[in-house]
Amino acid sequence: MTGEPQALFGVYVHIPFCARRCDYCAFATWTDRHHLQAAYADACVGEISSASLPPATSVFFGGGTPSLLEPSLLLSVLDAIERVDGAEVTVECNPDTVTPTLLEAYRAGGVTRLSFGVQSMVPHVLASLGRTHDPANVRTCASLATSLGFESWSMDLIHGAAGESSDDWRRTLDEVLSLEPPHVSAYALTVEPGTPLAADPSRHPDDDDEADKYLLAEVACVAAGLSSYEISNWARPGHECRHNLLYWSQGDYRGIGCAAHSHAGGRRWWNVRTPERYISAVAAGRSVEAASESLDDESRRVEGLQLSLRTRAGVPRSALSVGDLDDLDGLVVDDGERVRLSVTGRLLANEVAVRLR
Repeated sequence: MTGEPQALFGVYVHIPFCARRCDYCAFATWTDRHHLQAAYADACVGEISSASLPPATSVFFGGGTPSLLEPSLLLSVLDAIERVDGAEVTVECNPDTVTPTLLEAYRAGGVTRLSFGVQSMVPHVLASLGRTHDPANVRTCASLATSLGFESWSMDLIHGAAGESSDDWRRTLDEVLSLEPPHVSAYALTVEPGTPLAADPSRHPDDDDEADKYLLAEVACVAAGLSSYEISNWARPGHECRHNLLYWSQGDYRGIGCAAHSHAGGRRWWNVRTPERYISAVAAGRSVEAASESLDDESRRVEGLQLSLRTRAGVPRSALSVGDLDDLDGLVVDDGERVRLSVTGRLLANEVAVRLR
């Protein structure tokens, strides 16, 4: 650890193990590789040790299901990452894997923030998504997070599943917000190629339905004291996810583990996809990089605008041309100094992105 002021730098650690693959998931995850957990954690430590990383201001364990990994293994990876004092350390958790022992180990080991994959509080909606967790365990998660002293934790939701009515979505919002989470994410269900969801058009989400449900989430979260700081994320003041804000500000970050993505100064690269190839490459001292791309200055400028406009801070008015502002009429709010997405603009963020010059 270091107390010196540091530039923002994030580390993402990909944990590719799952008990069951959700029907909408296209991530690099596997349900039959649990025997690789120890070797995989060792490989992550090896990649970190050879990378000469600057001290991290945020660390995020995602996946997959990081909470399936033995806590001693996860914490061995965390211990290998040099962090600044007060660094944010987030672990994604499936509610069915959460126990007092697990969260106590996280708390003692330096984890500061939890992200619970709730998706819905309605059993038939969970079944439609291919999720198996018990909604009652979500309430347990909230109780444990609070009692063990985790000041920041998130409930992560998905709307738009087949068979999810507006009343179902209101029930999810009401039940989750009654637990008083400091942070809520609510993502529209998306259809990813190659997933069971993609193979069944009858289950594909309806755009108008998803827009209506987004507006319900906005009203409910604001009423509960959470404000939108990015299109799909609401938080109480001071509980915004600092690691995700790093992504939206084009900050530098390093991805550790199979299929993990990294960014530095406009160059992006990603690691080999399977855990076996990743473990083998680290053990042999070979590069784990699979491919890369570099953005030119103009591409970075436009991408920076697209990402920043997703956030509450928006962009300086001077960053947009008169033509941009004309094209975005009704989709943004212009206060003379900064430009932010209107609620309508949030619903049409992809349209905003393609209109930027």
